[in-house]
Amino acid sequence: MSGSPAVVIRLMASAYAVAEKAGAIVRKVLHSGELGIVEKTGANDLQTLADRLAQQSICASLSRRFPKLTIIGEEELPSEEVQEDLIENGQSEEILQKTCPLEYRDLKEEELVVWVDPLDGTKEYTEASRCLHLRAVAQTPHKGLDTSQPHSTALWLLDNVTVLIGIAYGGRAIAGVINQPFYNYQLGVGAQLGRTMWGMLGLGTFGFQLQEVPGDRRIVTTTRSHSNKLVTDCVDAMEPHEVVRVGGAGNKIIQLIEGKASAYVFASPGCKKWDTCAPEAILQAVGGKLTDMHGNAYRYDANVKHMNSAGVLATLRNHEYYISRVPQAVLQALKSD
Repeated sequence: MSGSPAVVIRLMASAYAVAEKAGAIVRKVLHSGELGIVEKTGANDLQTLADRLAQQSICASLSRRFPKLTIIGEEELPSEEVQEDLIENGQSEEILQKTCPLEYRDLKEEELVVWVDPLDGTKEYTEASRCLHLRAVAQTPHKGLDTSQPHSTALWLLDNVTVLIGIAYGGRAIAGVINQPFYNYQLGVGAQLGRTMWGMLGLGTFGFQLQEVPGDRRIVTTTRSHSNKLVTDCVDAMEPHEVVRVGGAGNKIIQLIEGKASAYVFASPGCKKWDTCAPEAILQAVGGKLTDMHGNAYRYDANVKHMNSAGVLATLRNHEYYISRVPQAVLQALKSD
């Protein structure tokens, strides 16, 4: 490759390394057992020490290398000096070697907006920690992550946890990184935990094997802990053969791209831009689609409101079928921006 890589490629290379650093922070806090939980708006909207440290790490690391970048993180944190050990200066050499799509080659730092969810699936993270702690107290002194019961509720909940870094240009999600800090927990003690997947429009996706739900089966994934009648009615209207209830927007998109679900349906205003920017970019890069319940795309400009007020509907294929099944009552209740 001649010359320096394009800004967006260098940003992706940094985001990849920073996401892996954040994933390590998330694991370390869980292992410590000291989660430092704070209720933001209620019992279903929590913040932990892992959320705070991971966001500090991501935002400070990216800001140091890309000072003109606009970064929007989920957590409202006080302005303070970030500890040096939270800074990640590395970059993915593999990404740096990629050829930037022509349409993004000349982008400048100030034209890009980064949306950060430092720990998507916080509720599941805290529940898993509680279960692991109780098991440790009841059995033996706990050191690290106990995987002696790989199918326990506690460990299954860790599947829901992701770190999300999305990159937007012109209001559109164009690239994203998803880190799963606890991927591979089933392999037991000593296993290499965690994986990072990423993608960019026009370049492709990496870090996972794309799969689709076989045949015409409709498997709908939806919220595990934020359901209500509107959500349930909308899911039922899709006439699914199966419903998969999991936590985390990032995890739900992983269900789609790995063939465990055919649609992600959430008829509620609870999701935010930092939940969907990175997952949407990766989903679009494999030919999928994410919209509100009316079928309209969300925008990721720096000045947009953070709430995805009209819900989320994401698919790998057959998006129009699912849009056509959305009940009128849902459309009336969730006004499109």
